Amino acid sequence: MHSNFNLDLNEKAMRLFLTTLLVTLAMHASADNYLDMEPVTLEVPEMEAKLVKLDVQPAAYVNAKAHNMSTTTTTNHWKPDFDFFKSKTNPGVKPYKFMDDMTFVGVPLFVAGLALKGDKAMFRVNNKDGKKNTQLLTDFKTGIDDYAQFLGPAMVVGLKLGGYEGRSDWPRLLASAAMGYGIMAGLVNGIKYSAKEMRPDGSQANSWPSGHTATAFVGATLLHKEYGLTRSPWFSVAGYGAATATGVMRVLNNRHWVSDVMSGAGIGILSGELGYALCDLLFKGKGLLRNDLEMDFNNPTFFSVSMGVGLGTKNIDFGVDDLVGIERFSAKDIAEARAEEGEDGKENFEFRAATVVDAEGAYFFNKYIGIGGRLRVRAMSAKSFERFTDLSEIAGPEIDAWDQFYEYSGKPKTMEEAIKWDERMWGDDLEDGPVTDMNAVVQSDHLTEFSASIGLYLNLPLSDRFALGTKFLIGRSMTQEMDIDGYATGKIMNMDHDITLKNGNISSINIEYPTSRGDYEYNWDYMTLGGNNSTTWGTGLSLTYRYKSNFSWKVFIDYDYTKKDFTLKYDPLGYMRSALTKESYVLAQNIETLNPYLTAMEYKKTKKMNYVTLGLSFLVNL
Repeated sequence: MHSNFNLDLNEKAMRLFLTTLLVTLAMHASADNYLDMEPVTLEVPEMEAKLVKLDVQPAAYVNAKAHNMSTTTTTNHWKPDFDFFKSKTNPGVKPYKFMDDMTFVGVPLFVAGLALKGDKAMFRVNNKDGKKNTQLLTDFKTGIDDYAQFLGPAMVVGLKLGGYEGRSDWPRLLASAAMGYGIMAGLVNGIKYSAKEMRPDGSQANSWPSGHTATAFVGATLLHKEYGLTRSPWFSVAGYGAATATGVMRVLNNRHWVSDVMSGAGIGILSGELGYALCDLLFKGKGLLRNDLEMDFNNPTFFSVSMGVGLGTKNIDFGVDDLVGIERFSAKDIAEARAEEGEDGKENFEFRAATVVDAEGAYFFNKYIGIGGRLRVRAMSAKSFERFTDLSEIAGPEIDAWDQFYEYSGKPKTMEEAIKWDERMWGDDLEDGPVTDMNAVVQSDHLTEFSASIGLYLNLPLSDRFALGTKFLIGRSMTQEMDIDGYATGKIMNMDHDITLKNGNISSINIEYPTSRGDYEYNWDYMTLGGNNSTTWGTGLSLTYRYKSNFSWKVFIDYDYTKKDFTLKYDPLGYMRSALTKESYVLAQNIETLNPYLTAMEYKKTKKMNYVTLGLSFLVNL
């Protein structure tokens, strides 16, 4: 049993040995086969550089389309640009056709100014400080308009030098500007020296049209074309806003009539557009750097600046019954004043066509309805206030105040006494009298109304380009008053006098010869006319022409209504507070025929004001 077990174990060991040997020999043979194989090689295919058209648009293009704006295939690296004579054209910019961008909105503006030429004011004389040979209406003066007219080209040149690309390269830009300013200069000067319209201040006969305003609107059109149409519409708002302000300041400075400014604005816009149209013909597609913005907004949301002419109510008159404190005058004086009054006897103020400037905007929920607001400035300059600037009237319209002292002097009985009175009162050649110089100084001949309104805006599209609009507004208005100051110099007079009392009341007054007590110089509020704050209601009709996807011109007619309490204060004898000693002024207050006129006369009247405004707006569609 034991021997058989050992035999089996030896047999199993032999098998394991033979199996191991066979596996080892097989693995060795397999390794020898791999030693004879060649190494694996990687073949790289030949590559050839080719330009191929991609179906996928560049990221910049996709981003621009997402914002509804056109693109140009140009880089936007911001670096200074001083290549004044080097022409360059960016690829992909669409060339303009001749007259492609003309709107002709300058034509109705020029015609409106022409139609208003007949509505002139009579000259007013401000002869303070030796200005007796001038016809300066007001002491208001600003020189801002001399610089504001150049804001447009200054911005264009500054942006261009800084490397901020606009519509044109330097050669095309300079040619367009030169064409525009050249056309403007020829038209303005040709008309000026043919029409020979006198300026409001009487300085020169070259008022119509306004050169400052025309220059400002050429520059505004330059900024609008280069950057407003290609970069941001707010450049256009800035340019045309500054140009409008320039025109308004020319009126306030009494250098131009409203008609001059309207026609100047028309010439400026027309000249700027013609300058670009001619260069579009000459340069064709050369020198263009950017396309116009394309904004596919369908709703009519907008912001606008406007200039217009105000018509409607143009006169305010005050009668005897509008006088505050009328009881201080005698019944006889009141009756006589009423009998003489009539229409011609009233204190009447007539006004010229107003200058109207607006800033307006509205947000539309859809194509038809929106909400918005308007800021409006309406300046009405007076056309007739002769009485208040007539130097013969400034000492008192109904009475000669100083004669009242003579009346109470006992009326000298002899010629010698009369001569002595006059010598004491007036001196030689009136040089030592109580009034040696007296003037009316017009500080403001404008009744200016500021209003802010909000309300409902409606729009009716007529086509892709034209739309009708209306609005219904409510707001508040405030008025800046007309203001005429008095200016007087002379000798301070003392009236020696005796007063006789009876039962505590003045029985009689006896005035001795007057004596002078030094010099005086006095300024006072001679006349003011103003109105209270009031609620205003407004509506209107408009026709809008969208000449670009994001720019429009609008012709409008607005109607506004308000009821105002107007106050007229008239103080012709205000200077006597300085022309008399304190004791003598108390004496004057006790003279029955003089006392009522020592206090300023105040009139109050409620009047319904109906305003009609014709105008033109420049709109940025947002």
